[in-house]
Amino acid sequence: MGRVAKDGGSPQLREYIPDDPLGRIEDPPHGCVEDEITAVRRCLEVMYSKITELSAASASIRTDIACFNEKVADLDQRLSTVEDHIGMLPGHDAELLCLRGNITDLEDRSRRDNVRFFGIPEKREGTDIDLFLQSQLTELTGLTFSSLLKFQRVLRVGPPRSISSGRPSPVIACFLGHEQARQVLLKVRSQGPFLLEEQEIRVAADYSKVTNEQRKAFLALRTQLCKLDIKFRLFEPARM
Repeated sequence: MGRVAKDGGSPQLREYIPDDPLGRIEDPPHGCVEDEITAVRRCLEVMYSKITELSAASASIRTDIACFNEKVADLDQRLSTVEDHIGMLPGHDAELLCLRGNITDLEDRSRRDNVRFFGIPEKREGTDIDLFLQSQLTELTGLTFSSLLKFQRVLRVGPPRSISSGRPSPVIACFLGHEQARQVLLKVRSQGPFLLEEQEIRVAADYSKVTNEQRKAFLALRTQLCKLDIKFRLFEPARM
């Protein structure tokens, strides 16, 4: 490329042709510069639109980051509150343990009139389980109650089982008076299980789930004592 003066006028852009032995210079094609300027403008417009899109996306990202920071601050505050509460829990352990013990004691006291019967065949009671149990207890135990044997309610625990399925579901009887329930339990403790049509009927007091779990801890020891024919009793609250 070079610059030459034409008739003393202003210099113009010319193109040098190296293959021409005379070293002639040709004028650029008409409209080439205008096309290039138009192309550059189009590129600038595209770049401007892209920059605008990037600016909008950047603004959206900044908004999301601000929202995220607010959520993090809220979570940090909640975590701090939870940690403060957790730090206070050890001081309430003794109180919670005492309350649980009181609840268990109240539940056991509410069950003190209940007696569980294990081994009564399914459907043996017929349609009136209260009348059946009343007559069988009087006959099997040989006890003479000071008043008519009555129950608040008698029911089988769990869904009905078929006769061929094995062990029948237990029966729970809630006596109308605690003294009658106590007499039945004392009679069983001294005499042993009853026999109903050659079927062994075991009787036990009704305890809460917590107390039953605690009594299970003595199961192995109780088995050994029974084998040695040693009489024993568990006095609540029992401890190993």
